[in-house]
Amino acid sequence: MKTARTSLMARAAASVLAAALLAAGSAASVAGDLPYGLKDGKPHAGTKLNILSVVTPQFEGLMLRDGEFTELTGIETEWTFIPFTSLQEKVASVGVAADGSFDVVNYLDSWGPPNSHWLVAIDDMMAEDGISMDRYPAAFAKSAQFEGRTIGFPLRAHAQLMFYRKDVLAEIGMEPPRTWDEVVAVADAIRAKGLDIEPLALYFHNDGNRQNLFIWLNFIWAAGADVFDADTCPIWASEEGLEATEDYIALHTVKKATNPSSISFVEQDARQSFQQGKSAMIPVWWWAYSPFINPKSSVLTKEQVGFVGMPAHRGRTVTYAISMPFSISKYSKNQGAAWEFMKWLSNPALEKMNATEREVAGKTIINNVVTHAANLQDADVNAANDMIQQAAWESLEESDIMPQIAEWPEIGDILSAAITKAAAGGDTRELMTEAAAQAEKTLKRAGYCR
Repeated sequence: MKTARTSLMARAAASVLAAALLAAGSAASVAGDLPYGLKDGKPHAGTKLNILSVVTPQFEGLMLRDGEFTELTGIETEWTFIPFTSLQEKVASVGVAADGSFDVVNYLDSWGPPNSHWLVAIDDMMAEDGISMDRYPAAFAKSAQFEGRTIGFPLRAHAQLMFYRKDVLAEIGMEPPRTWDEVVAVADAIRAKGLDIEPLALYFHNDGNRQNLFIWLNFIWAAGADVFDADTCPIWASEEGLEATEDYIALHTVKKATNPSSISFVEQDARQSFQQGKSAMIPVWWWAYSPFINPKSSVLTKEQVGFVGMPAHRGRTVTYAISMPFSISKYSKNQGAAWEFMKWLSNPALEKMNATEREVAGKTIINNVVTHAANLQDADVNAANDMIQQAAWESLEESDIMPQIAEWPEIGDILSAAITKAAAGGDTRELMTEAAAQAEKTLKRAGYCR
């Protein structure tokens, strides 16, 4: 666990920035009104909020800008940054212990349902302050809702894109792949050319975060299959679902289009393989573009890295979208102040600034993540990020999220284990059918699948 505190120099620089932002916000607002819908009169002045967040440049950039929030409200903040691999355990422990030491918490959307009992529903507060979830793409908005209630804002959310090596494709004389058949054709051409690079980095390992389902979902949804039916019964073992899963697994076992290490790769390993110049293609979240072209983390240059939308399967593209919402803890004694922070943190002007400015309080911050529909289509945001937001916007045109049920972590683990075994050479149909039968028993015990 890492608690982030800015240095005195950074805090001073942030204070100057805050003053400038405050002046700009005040000039733009009606006299006597604060920007972002914040309450006048600083009713929560002197409160100190504790924020639990995943480690990411995006949120570090927001932390370095939060002097504006303190200037406007008198509310102090303390951020605790946790690596993603440790975040689920930390969030779960906070909920189990009814720990009120964190006022605002950040989590992966699929962890929301099992933790929803201690996350504050914000619909009434949004209505009072004129905030609508329509400001987000539908999949992002859905990811922060559960059982008809909104339990957070999807402030870090991702669309999937296919990244590729421009120079490698130029060497084999092929265009960026738009279908999975074309991905295989590119892989065959790379091997035929004898290039010293593996074609495709995938991630089949069963890592506890169910990452090997991320690309699988593209296949089954495109094939017209799904994870559950209307009664939350598992239906991934339908004929359409089994054929789609076989196509996904075959990229590794039959087509040999993948880096052989994909069987042991988690997503981070696959990204590292691409960044280190060891794989020529990777389907992954759009945020990865920044580290792919950052000389501190990658051997690649911007001129070598290209991106397109996710490949189609059987003539259709349906992508998986993901988010990491921020929510207010029911155990917090500062829920009013926390809502003021949520309004500030989620405002689209701040998000745009955080995706276009590359230095905050004297520190370099490279972030391309925005989640508001307006910012995804914004010309300035796209100009600052090589048009990747527009590509993400198009990727989100037809997209969905993981099932939002409290039992999903258990069901997802069953699926993830089956995918890993299939990629290792197991019988895909048998494994997925057995996984469906096991999941059905669990879901029936929970009251589903009647």
